[in-house]
Amino acid sequence: MHHPDRPQAGTPQTIRARELQARLEQGEPIQLVDVREDAELELAQLAHPVVHLPLSRSADWIGNLHQLLDHNRPVAVLCHAGVRSWHLGCWLIQEHGYGAVWNVQGGIDAWSIEVDPGVPRY
Repeated sequence: MHHPDRPQAGTPQTIRARELQARLEQGEPIQLVDVREDAELELAQLAHPVVHLPLSRSADWIGNLHQLLDHNRPVAVLCHAGVRSWHLGCWLIQEHGYGAVWNVQGGIDAWSIEVDPGVPRY
């Protein structure tokens, strides 16, 4: 078993919603990527700008990935519960050479519980 604070090579680090919120409030240049579907985004949104890269429509955005995401800034990936975002995080590191990539533990559901109860749970 690997230690969660020391990710395996090629996998994203884990970040808790509360820690991510604190870093965003401190003005860290973190790019928030939301991989959920359009309908999920309408149900529950963060109060921060996100780069919306729905996994099911990757063919639509994959060719523009390097315009959409700055290679030199950290990336935090978010989904509903943390599974889809983990897969995208691994892919960004392994296939595209992104450096600082975090997976938001528990996804938007955790954000609703830990950070902002105004974000609906679904």
